[in-house]
Amino acid sequence: MDGVLAVQHDLEPDEISDELAVLLAAELDDAGVLHGQSEFEAVFTGIVQSAAEGDAAWLAFYRNSLNRLEHGDAAFAPIHEHAASLIVGHDIVDLGSCFGFFPLRLTAAGLAVTATDLSGPTMDLLNGVCGPLGRPVRTLTCDAARVPLPDGTADTVTVLHLLEHLDATSAKTVLREAMRLACRRVIVAVPFEDVPRACYGHVQRFDLETLRDIAEAWRASGVRAGVHEYHGGWLVLDR
Repeated sequence: MDGVLAVQHDLEPDEISDELAVLLAAELDDAGVLHGQSEFEAVFTGIVQSAAEGDAAWLAFYRNSLNRLEHGDAAFAPIHEHAASLIVGHDIVDLGSCFGFFPLRLTAAGLAVTATDLSGPTMDLLNGVCGPLGRPVRTLTCDAARVPLPDGTADTVTVLHLLEHLDATSAKTVLREAMRLACRRVIVAVPFEDVPRACYGHVQRFDLETLRDIAEAWRASGVRAGVHEYHGGWLVLDR
């Protein structure tokens, strides 16, 4: 049918996890089959929902994704593991949580975590799986630049693979908001890409030099700032 994108797949229900994003990018986006973020997300959602009826499909997706992430079998696994190793304190706010896999990881480790995202449906989805997964996470639907929480509300604020979705000015605003919320540490992770991947919604690219410039600007305001590379770039800001 004209105007309808139909995708057939042979994935078994236990194979459908967040790694689907990597597969779709390699198989369909790189081949020019998908056009933009909206088509990418529509195909992603359709495949997830094809695995089972209703909420069961998303719960299976979460279980599969967490299993792969927490056993090191996913592309994002080393990023989550490294970010978790940098956490200080007990109270955590995660900005731009998307599906909330990282907050779910932290709450399983006994931390008090607030997940935030601009997408209300995504936060509703996370709310719906927290109970069945036995991993309580507080959720907030909000702009990462304007989080309705008090100053210093968290020991650590995490900003994992969010800034590449924002222009430079908006990214600076989000970092200022993260520092407002954090009483101890802000952890930022970004991918290193030659060209921002549009199907993921990326609009800005980063490299070590860019992160060092950001760190230097924060040092000038009295903040301790460190930059390093590990499966992408990292910026750690300490009060």
